[in-house]
Formats: sequence, C-alpha cells, structure tokens
Amino acid sequence: MGTEDYFEDYLKKISIFKSKIHFLPILLHMRKPREICFNAEYHVTAKINRGEFALESREVKNLFLSVVSRSKKTHSFRLRHFVVMSNHIHFLIKPGEDESLSRIMQWILGVFAVYYNKQFNLNGHVWQDRFKSKVIKSYRQLIATFKYICNNPVKAEMVETPIEYRYGGLWFIRNREFELIEPPDPFLLILLPELFR
Repeated sequence: MGTEDYFEDYLKKISIFKSKIHFLPILLHMRKPREICFNAEYHVTAKINRGEFALESREVKNLFLSVVSRSKKTHSFRLRHFVVMSNHIHFLIKPGEDESLSRIMQWILGVFAVYYNKQFNLNGHVWQDRFKSKVIKSYRQLIATFKYICNNPVKAEMVETPIEYRYGGLWFIRNREFELIEPPDPFLLILLPELFR
C-alpha cells in the first residue's frame, strides 16, 4: 500500500468515525423506554428539581396530598403505600385496568407544580426530569419496596419509627384513614407485623 492509499484509507476511517460521533450525543440523550406491564404494581419515585427541599413544610406536604386525593377522583388507581419527603416522593401504586401510569403521574405532578408555583409566585420546573418507575414482579420485591418506603423518614432521622411519620402510608393505615391509601393486605400484616404496631 502506497502512501497516498494509506492516507486515503485513513481519511475514510476518520470520516466514518466523525459521522458516528455526530450521532453519539443524540444516542446518549435518548430516554430508556418505561417498562409497562398489564395489571402491574409500580414503585414510583419523583424528585424535586435541583434537589431543593420544596416539600419540606407541612403546608406543602398537605398541598401535595390534597392533589393526590383529587387525582383519585379523576383517575383509577390503588395506592398501597407512599411517603412524601422534603425533596422527593415514593409511591407503591397500581393503575386501574384502563388507566395509564404516565397519565396518573403526569396529572399529579403537573397539577401540584401549578399550585406550588402559584402559591409561591414562582415559574419553571418543580420536578426534576420525569418520574422513575419499577415494575413490582414478586412478593419479595413488594415487601422490600414497602419496607424501603417506610424507612425513608427513619433514615433521614425525621422520626424514630416509620409509623410516627405523618406523611407516610403507615400513619394513614394506623389511623384508618383509607380515602388516600388502600387498607393493607392481610399478608403484609402477617409478614411485616413490626411495621404495623
């Protein structure tokens, strides 16, 4: 191979490499498709933009819960468990038969953002990116997720036991307030007795 052939081959390789690099930013920014399963339950997490403590006050937490309560009148879903922390939320949620998880969450997060911005005279995004979701595929995963959600306020040193936390599902279960959350399944009461005392 002569010098000119070698140089021409080298330019072709660079050209191909440049064309691949051109598409790399597009590929890096593509969202991974959300896993959706019929009749499934999901662990959903949504974070406040920039990690700010927008949900820190009782007033704002109550506003968020009132939006969730309103959403149950417009969308069909079962909320098995939840926790509202200072900068994020967790749901253990099962959409109704003809309901979309994305529509439910977009309504809750969007309506809350409008109310929040209006109340504090703000503009812009309240939530960081889109919400995250994982399909619950087994009872073992369900129990681990339930416990994980319970222990968020304990890990944050907000309370000593999960049942004390006013903005978590266990508090609602203990006080038999089932407008927002579903009554616990008997198997959860048997498998996790320490959480329901």
